[in-house]
Amino acid sequence: MSTPHNNAEKGEIAKSVLLPGDPLRAKFIAENYLSGVKCFNEVRGALGYTGTYKGIPISVMGTGMGCASMGIYSYELIHHYECTSLIRIGSCGAFTEKLKVGDLVMAIGASTDTNYAGQYQLEGGNFSATASFRLLSRAVSEAEKQKAPFMVGNVYCTDVFYRPERIPDVWKRMGILAAEMESFALYCNAAVAGVDALTILTVSDHLVTGQSMTPLEREKSFKDMMVVALETAAA
Repeated sequence: MSTPHNNAEKGEIAKSVLLPGDPLRAKFIAENYLSGVKCFNEVRGALGYTGTYKGIPISVMGTGMGCASMGIYSYELIHHYECTSLIRIGSCGAFTEKLKVGDLVMAIGASTDTNYAGQYQLEGGNFSATASFRLLSRAVSEAEKQKAPFMVGNVYCTDVFYRPERIPDVWKRMGILAAEMESFALYCNAAVAGVDALTILTVSDHLVTGQSMTPLEREKSFKDMMVVALETAAA
């Protein structure tokens, strides 16, 4: 049952999967939040683990950066391992002063500058990549319960991390909350397959104020996001 990017066997990955970009974040979650943990993947350093959270089987796997990488891992999880609930947990750069470093962003939709949807040869329009309302409503309820500061809205999914010019202000004027790099591919793959997907992000950099987290803080301090995602997956 293994793939070129995942050496797990059928049944080793839970139906619900958390997807941090950083594989070390996957390892941190597995070691600190899951019980009875088993590592199911080490191929290309994309660490994957399965355990239980409050008695519910949950897996967590690193996906790397960008739509191309997310596209591969989420596709295989859905089509080869029959995962039905995929929650991306990652970092983002805030576009609005309404958000502070450390706040959560729940992506109800993902706008993009990528050509990921080109593979579907859509005629007569563009695809709007959106989250599963079932997962989103759970996550909102859990964030409110945890008293974690958050906003729900559209995010900008881009292929470009380093760019010669600033991201155009029109994205901000149209209500985009933050920039990230994977959600559009995840939402497309989920939509085509008819499964649930959601992105929950932590603001690690602020594109207005210039504030930012250190790499170590990115790896280990996203606890609000982790707990909200785990509770959402286990609900």
